[in-house]
Amino acid sequence: LSVGIVSVAGVILGALVVALAQRSFRWEGFGGPGDLGHHLAGGALMGVGGVTAVGCSIGQGVSGLSTLSLGSFVAVPAIIGGAVAAVHYQGWRLQRSMG
Repeated sequence: LSVGIVSVAGVILGALVVALAQRSFRWEGFGGPGDLGHHLAGGALMGVGGVTAVGCSIGQGVSGLSTLSLGSFVAVPAIIGGAVAAVHYQGWRLQRSMG
């Protein structure tokens, strides 16, 4: 067991204890199977992007660009492009659902 694993378990267990003590515990979920699929796909894409870029977006943008890392000059525009594409996709989904 590492400090990270124990910390995650402690946060989850602590939140559960407080929610039960305050009687505010409730189950929450996604809007439906499609919404769950979009969240899972987004999480997987973020994980692949983080591994491919060898770091997170903040690390690439702040640390990588400030050290003139060639990989960061590729990664940061790709991150921005992915974010713009995701916003356009969400807008398209919203328009489609409104008829």
